[in-house]
Amino acid sequence: NMQISARQVRRWESASPPWPRADHQRLLVHVLQLPIEELGFTPPWEKGGDSGTSKSNPSKAAAPTQGTGAALPLPKANVAVQPPTVGADFAAINAALRRLYFSVQPAQLHPAVVEHTKLGTQLLAETTGVPRTILATALAESLLLVGRIEFFDLRQPEDADASYVRALQAAGEADDPLLGAAILAHAAFIPGWDGRRDEAAERMRAARTYARRGNPPAEFWAWLDAVEAECETRCGHPREALRIIDHAESVLSESTGQPAPDWFNWFSPISLAAFKGNTQLKAGQPAQAKNTLLGVLEAIGDTNAKQRTVILGDLAAVEVAQRNPEAACSYAEQALDQLAVTWYATGMDRIHDVRRALQPWADTECVRRLDDRLYGWQTTLSALQR
Repeated sequence: NMQISARQVRRWESASPPWPRADHQRLLVHVLQLPIEELGFTPPWEKGGDSGTSKSNPSKAAAPTQGTGAALPLPKANVAVQPPTVGADFAAINAALRRLYFSVQPAQLHPAVVEHTKLGTQLLAETTGVPRTILATALAESLLLVGRIEFFDLRQPEDADASYVRALQAAGEADDPLLGAAILAHAAFIPGWDGRRDEAAERMRAARTYARRGNPPAEFWAWLDAVEAECETRCGHPREALRIIDHAESVLSESTGQPAPDWFNWFSPISLAAFKGNTQLKAGQPAQAKNTLLGVLEAIGDTNAKQRTVILGDLAAVEVAQRNPEAACSYAEQALDQLAVTWYATGMDRIHDVRRALQPWADTECVRRLDDRLYGWQTTLSALQR
């Protein structure tokens, strides 16, 4: 049951009520039987004055995400106030934020990217023609990054769902089907990780439909397979997931070298191998999983701190499956060392899963040492704050 405080209600009843969270939007629309745009709330880009934006919602691409978080209306173009370079300038900041994602703490990066998207949304009302299309594309990418941080780093799936809807709106404004496919595939993770197989499959069908319109490189098709495979694994079908991963490997082997978009920086053959190792583990193949994951760990080195944490967690789980608690704790502690440098909620989830699996060895020295790391003052406080 959703609870709303009296203080929150008073804020909504104020002269300039703040834009509600996605879950609150759905509740208000259901109870009041009116679109969220007609309830008097103040969109983020209107804070501080009238921007001349429209209250309409002309998104051309929102339909495939039916059932996701409620979306904000995008402002219509009124007059070309900004210079023709505005889209390219906004995109240049995206490139820097994209690189920072792999090393900056998510709690620090997330508000910066959110503010960046607010700027981009405001600028849409002041841009027309080709610059507006370029800006809308860059805004879609930036909103996708917001959703990625919310889902993978902060474990806020409802907020991520709403961010993906807004990202899809911007991609529709830009008429960029490949970016739309990337957004839809990310949106599939949300029901997939929650075990809702049919909903995840529907979003993946939409993602593949959009991808066909965008003529993507082989790497993009392989990534779609990897997403679908992870959803199948999470929904209890690891054997089907391994079949899909085999297909992805075949797709990569036939790559023609067609360049991928600059924003497509989260996938590689090494990433696919990481997916495969986790799936082999879930399919009851710990020996094969260990070989795969050790190869991934060697290949990534120190280049991707977040993925390294996940791989260490999966290797710890392999050792548990092979009844080697000492080795499992060693990998788990290495993962905690990495998490102390760069936080990643997905990586910490792996470690907690390992600790639960280690319960039969709870009285051993290595597990008690791991507990001291997991439940130290600073670690516990950090977990509560996040």
